[in-house]
Amino acid sequence: MKTKFIFGVLCALFIAAASPVAAQTLSPSPSPSDTATTKGDVMETAIAAGNFKTFTNLLRDTGLVPSLKDIGAFTVFAPTDSAFAKLPKADLDALLKDKKKLTTVLNHHIIRGVITSADTLVIDAARNMNGTSLKMRSSNGQMIVEGVGAVIQRDIKCTNGIIHAIDTVIIPKSVSDAATSN
Repeated sequence: MKTKFIFGVLCALFIAAASPVAAQTLSPSPSPSDTATTKGDVMETAIAAGNFKTFTNLLRDTGLVPSLKDIGAFTVFAPTDSAFAKLPKADLDALLKDKKKLTTVLNHHIIRGVITSADTLVIDAARNMNGTSLKMRSSNGQMIVEGVGAVIQRDIKCTNGIIHAIDTVIIPKSVSDAATSN
C-alpha cells in the first residue's frame, strides 16, 4: 500500500513537471551566453527600443517596474505605442482612471518564465501575472496572442527575459466584461 502511494505521488509529480504551464513556470533564467548582446533587463530594453513608451510609462505609473527588474525570467508581450493609439480614446481614458483595471491589463501581457517564438509551436497557453491563462499560437510563421494580437517583433532578448512586440493591447475578458456592465 505504501509503495503504491509513493509511486502515485511520483507519477503525479512527473506529470506536473512535464506540463507546458509547469515547464514555462520553471524555465531557468537565460544563460550568460544568451544575454551577452542584450541592452539590459526587460524594462531597460523596452525603454531603449523607443517604441514602448506608453507601455513603460504605464508600468511605471502602476508600480509594476520593480517586479520586472527582479532577477528571474519574464516573457513580455509588449504593446507598441501604435497599439495603444488604436485603442478608442474613451477606453484608454477609462483605464487610466482605474489603476486596478489598468494593472490587470498590463499584467495580462506578462508571463513569469521565458517563452520564445519557437516555444509557441508546442505551448498554446501560459499563466500570466494575473494568474490567468494567456493563449498563444503560431500560424504560418506568425505568433498570435489571445487570437487578436500579432507579434510584430519577436525574441528581443533581455538579461532577465524576453520581449515580443505586439500590435494590439489585449484587454482581458474580466476587464472588458466589467466595462460593458457599467
